[in-house]
Amino acid sequence: MSVPEPADPAADPAAGPATSARDRDAVLHAVSSAVLAVTRHLSVREVLQVIVRSAARLLDARYAALGVPDDDGAFAEFVAEGISDQQWAAIGPTPRQHGMLGAMLREGTPVRLPDIRRDPRFGWWPKAHPILKDFLGVPITDGDTVLGIIFLSNKRTPGGFGEADEELLTLFAAHAAIAITNARLYERGRELTVVEERTRMARELHDAVSQKLFSLRLTARAAAALTRTDPERAAEAIERVERMAGEALTELRAVIVELRPAELDRHGLVESLRKQAALLNRLHPMTVAFSAEGDPPGDRGLGGAPDPAPEIEVAVLRVAQEALHNAVRHARAARIDVRLAHREDALVLEVTDDGAGFDSAGPNGAGVHGLGLPSMTDRAQAVGGTLTVSSAPGRGTTVRLEVPA
Repeated sequence: MSVPEPADPAADPAAGPATSARDRDAVLHAVSSAVLAVTRHLSVREVLQVIVRSAARLLDARYAALGVPDDDGAFAEFVAEGISDQQWAAIGPTPRQHGMLGAMLREGTPVRLPDIRRDPRFGWWPKAHPILKDFLGVPITDGDTVLGIIFLSNKRTPGGFGEADEELLTLFAAHAAIAITNARLYERGRELTVVEERTRMARELHDAVSQKLFSLRLTARAAAALTRTDPERAAEAIERVERMAGEALTELRAVIVELRPAELDRHGLVESLRKQAALLNRLHPMTVAFSAEGDPPGDRGLGGAPDPAPEIEVAVLRVAQEALHNAVRHARAARIDVRLAHREDALVLEVTDDGAGFDSAGPNGAGVHGLGLPSMTDRAQAVGGTLTVSSAPGRGTTVRLEVPA
C-alpha cells in the first residue's frame, strides 16, 4: 500500500527533510497500529478506538474522538480518548448530528479552529462535557461517502494545531478509512460464515437424521399394523425400528460433536466463559465480568467430579453467548455479570445486566422475541433444562439457565 508524500517542507521555513521524515514515520507507525487491530480480527469499535488513540498520540492532543454516523441523525459508533468512564456517564447519551459535528458531516471538509466556541457552527455541550478550545477535525471518506469524522482538541504543545497538523491528520484519515472498511468487511464475512454454517447443518440434519426418522416412523406404523395379523413379520419390523433408531442416534451425535465449539475441548466450560467475558470486556465500553461458584467439575482429569455431558456444555456456552450478545447490543448497560454455579443437583448460568430492561410481561411478550429467546429456550429444553428471562424497564435483565446435574 503506497503512502502519499507529506507536505512540501518548503511551505514551512522551520521544517526540513528530517522533520518531514519524522512526520511520515509517525504516520506510518500510527496507521500500522490501526491495521494491526484489523489483523487481530477485532470488532469495528475496537478498530475505531485504536485509530482515535493513535491520532491523539500522533498530534499530541489531549482529546480525540471519532464518530460514525447512522441514518437517524445520531452516531452508530462514537469513541473518544481523554475522557474517563465517570465523565462519559455524566455527559450522557451519544451526541446527535448537530453543531460542528453535523456541519462536518454535511460539508465533508477539514475544519481547523483556534477556538471552536467562537465558530458560528458551534452549538452547545452537555454540562459535564470537557471544555474544548483549539480544534482540528477531518472527515474519513471512502470516495464520496463520509464514513465518519475524526477530531482532536486542546493540543498539548502551545500554539494549537497548524497547517502541517491538518495535512498529517488528513493523511491519517485516508488510511483510517481503509482500516474501518476492512473491519466492516471482516464482521460481515463472519456473519455470512455463521449463516452458511447454519444452512449447512440444517441441510445435514435434513438429509441424514430427519430422513432416518421418517423411515423409522413408517416402519413403526407397519409393525403396529402387523402385530395382530402377522406377529412374525411385526417382530422383524420392530427389529428394524430398533436398528434404525440406533443409526439415527449415531448420526445425530455426530452432528452434535461437529457443532461442539473447539474451545470447550481446549479449555472446558468455565475457562471458555471466562475468556468470552474477558474478550467482550476488552472490546466494549461496559464492564463484563465472570465468576464461578461451587466446585467446578472435571478439572480436566485431575480427579474432580465428571464434566457435564458435551451437549450440556454446548447448550450453556451458546445460551451465554446469545445473552451476552443481546446485552452488549441492546441493553445500554454499564455492567454485565456472567455467573456459573455448580450445585449438587444442577448447573446454573445467569447473565445479568444493569441496562434499560424491557417489559417482559407486555402484550405478546413485547421486547422478548427479538432477543433470540426461542433459540435459547430450545437449547435449554434439549438438555432437560429451564430458561427464564426476568426484566423490567429501567431495572436491567437477567437470563437464567438451570440444567440438572
